[in-house]
Amino acid sequence: MTGDALTIKGLTLRPVVVPMRRPLVTRVVTIENAAFILLDLETEQGVTGRSYLFGYTPAGNACLMPALKWLGEAMKGRTIEPETLFDDARKTLTLMGHEGIAMMAVSGFDMACWDAYARAQGKPLADVLGGTVEPIKAYNSNGLGLIDTDAAAKEALDLVAEGNFTAIKVRQGRDTLEADIAVFRAVRDAVGPDVLLPVDFNQGLDVEEAIRRGKALDAEDVYWIEEPTRFDDWDGNARIAAAVETPIQNGENFYGPEGAARAIEAGTLDYLMPDVERIGGVTGWLRTAKIAEAADIPLSSHLFPEFSAHLLAVTPTRHWMEYTDWAAPLLAEPYRVEDGHVLIPQRPGAGIEWNEAAVEKYAVDL
Repeated sequence: MTGDALTIKGLTLRPVVVPMRRPLVTRVVTIENAAFILLDLETEQGVTGRSYLFGYTPAGNACLMPALKWLGEAMKGRTIEPETLFDDARKTLTLMGHEGIAMMAVSGFDMACWDAYARAQGKPLADVLGGTVEPIKAYNSNGLGLIDTDAAAKEALDLVAEGNFTAIKVRQGRDTLEADIAVFRAVRDAVGPDVLLPVDFNQGLDVEEAIRRGKALDAEDVYWIEEPTRFDDWDGNARIAAAVETPIQNGENFYGPEGAARAIEAGTLDYLMPDVERIGGVTGWLRTAKIAEAADIPLSSHLFPEFSAHLLAVTPTRHWMEYTDWAAPLLAEPYRVEDGHVLIPQRPGAGIEWNEAAVEKYAVDL
């Protein structure tokens, strides 16, 4: 059987809320429980494609559900041709816009389509996309929120040890620059000079403050500065990128390849970090990777390690994978980490099978 033989029967959606091992504390939000929607794209041939979306909170899940149901109904009976279905799915939701919730729904649907397409061929998604299954270099992003100096130093050591990581992310955006610098230096002292330390402001600063803090961080051996201000302030981000020597990382909130192209054209970043949930799933990522290649921009991932690993395997300007384990309790076989690399399993598709006992335990009603 090939992917071309698959006909969509229906889309099953299951919202869940999972406790996080460490709360995600940022300048703009604190998340202690991660809300996901699990997607099962069923086909007439018995192959089921799986993916998930991160709603962040139960309210976010509730926003995503109607658009996903709309797509599921609209796509019944269609043959799974992922790139064609991606464009058709965007047209289906065009009255809801081409960004935001609409694009997230399209992304989840697209990921499930590609998963089914690869499963039908009995191959890992990376192979189907023209790459190979190989270890993917990753940094640990499972902590280091806006916590105090002593806690950050201890947590940094834990994060490195969890998978012999050579890079970990430090969230920034405390009330003062001095507090941010103190925490960063404590982390640096704890892990030593050989561990790379990108920092992330989660869009929390205005442009002038981002420039001020960015220039201060230029002297602190920071690997990159992520989302210093709101992502869609193209002029502001371009000013920051021009004024600050440390590379600027941006892209997790770009919607579709068009958003990435606009940001690159405006000179807003040095590094690009698409999020598979926002960029358009597998199809949107592949198109964005071509844009990054043409501009010679290093491309990293944001969240979703189970899909991001496969996509980075076929990304010409592959940089770093962001590793989080927030969805791991829901998986029958979570991805493994060894020596700072995420290992892509030799399983069909994205290699996702649900831990049904955990899904039942964390299920919520909407």
